[in-house]
This record gives sequence, C-alpha cells and structure tokens, in this order.
Amino acid sequence: MSDHYKFVVGLRALRDYESTPISDEHMNAILEAARWTGSSKNLQNWSFVVVQDAVQLAKLAECGDYTVPVRNSAATIAIVEEPGGYLFDSGRVAQNIMLAAAALGVASCPITLHRHQDVADVLGLGEGRTCHYAVTLGYPLPDAAPKMKGGRKPLVELVHWETY
Repeated sequence: MSDHYKFVVGLRALRDYESTPISDEHMNAILEAARWTGSSKNLQNWSFVVVQDAVQLAKLAECGDYTVPVRNSAATIAIVEEPGGYLFDSGRVAQNIMLAAAALGVASCPITLHRHQDVADVLGLGEGRTCHYAVTLGYPLPDAAPKMKGGRKPLVELVHWETY
C-alpha cells in the first residue's frame, strides 16, 4: 500500500494538546485545504469561524455535550452551513481539515455541537446559517495517543453487496 493510503487509514483523533498557538502558516494551510474540499453541486455552501480566544472557546464548548477538546484546543474551526448547505458537505470538509492538520503535524478532533441556537448565538451567525460540527486543533502533547476503544470492525460486518 502507498504511504498516502496508510496516512488516510492511520488518521486518528487526538484530544490532548500543547498550549502553543497554531502558527499562521499552519492555520492558513488548513483553511486552504478546507476551501478546496469538494461539495454537492460545487456550491461550497460553508464558511468557517476560527475560534482561538480561551473565553470564546469555553462558550463554544457549552454548545455540545462532549467538548473537552474544544476547551483544551489552541484553536477550533466551526463549520458553518450557509443557506442551502448540506450536512454531508460539512462532514467532508471536517475530514479534509483533519487530514491537512495531520499532514502538518497538528492534532485534531471532530466535535458535534448539539445546541444549534446556542452555537448561532455564540458565533453570531446570521439567519439561515447553522453549525453542527467543529474541528479542534492543537500541537499534540509528546505522549498524546488516540483514545480508541478497540480497533475497527471487520469488513464482513460492515459491507453488503448488491442488497443489505
């Protein structure tokens, strides 16, 4: 298998970060990779709110149920669905953010924000805009390891051919 393939299947969410801010070079590269993510009908119905301030990160963390990584992050990118946006596209852009971050040595973790009106209030989103997901970012602690429960299910349990 190619190194590219191994990189993709080896991507893991990390939740423990150094307090070092994300460099402008790395943040711009991650956002550029997000911008180039494919989208339904190429509408690119998304925008991004980069949150770096500790007080704002704490407010954003209150908008979800499992958001300790938001509080611990150097930065969190909130993925905003513009009017007409699709959840599927938000997921695609989140994965590109994570892959780009990993390529730069930046750890990341996907986050679900459960209280959408609270997110809209915290981020100042206008009417018709929603935010369901965010990706936390930070340089990994030297001993950081993914908190995985086991490995992956075997393909035979996941894949069905022609019909379920």
